[in-house]
Amino acid sequence: MAARGRPREFALDDALDRAIDVFWRQGYEGTTLDDLTRAMNISRPSLYAAFGNKESTFTRAVERYAAVDMAYVDDAIAQPTAHGVAEHYLYRNVIAITAPGKPAGCLSIQGGLTSSPEHRRVVDFLNDSRAAGEARFVERFQTALETGDLAPSERPRELAKYLSTVTAGLAVQATGGATRSELEQVAARALLAFPTR
Repeated sequence: MAARGRPREFALDDALDRAIDVFWRQGYEGTTLDDLTRAMNISRPSLYAAFGNKESTFTRAVERYAAVDMAYVDDAIAQPTAHGVAEHYLYRNVIAITAPGKPAGCLSIQGGLTSSPEHRRVVDFLNDSRAAGEARFVERFQTALETGDLAPSERPRELAKYLSTVTAGLAVQATGGATRSELEQVAARALLAFPTR
């Protein structure tokens, strides 16, 4: 049986990439449906049909951002030592948040840093997303502890929280105009918390 309806005239990933840019620059609350449809070059009915409402568009945009712009997290987790994990993550993060042609900072930080009560679900979604990412580092550092790569006195949960706090701070600093070189110096300082054995 032939498919019904008009064929979609835009690439979903391309449209999401444009939505990412808008949400990143303006935040969730500061972005209107008109902003999205104009940037994505689609009509409101097309946006609703492809992505749902503004909130679900934002959710999809953050998920794509995590898969594409933050793909370096998987590479970091795969490093053979805890120090290597932190080093790869911190330095690749600095590169990502200072990439030419993209907004400075991080979508998941700027997207919902402040929001009114009616947008609480968006803030909760971002918090949950960051917590899930942090949990991956807890698990990785727990493995490092069990294999003797980390000293017995180390606490994987604290190390993961430290990393996520540093990278959030790096993103805020990048948004405020800090240079890649300046942020690399911060990353180097942060790495002192992960001594090599």
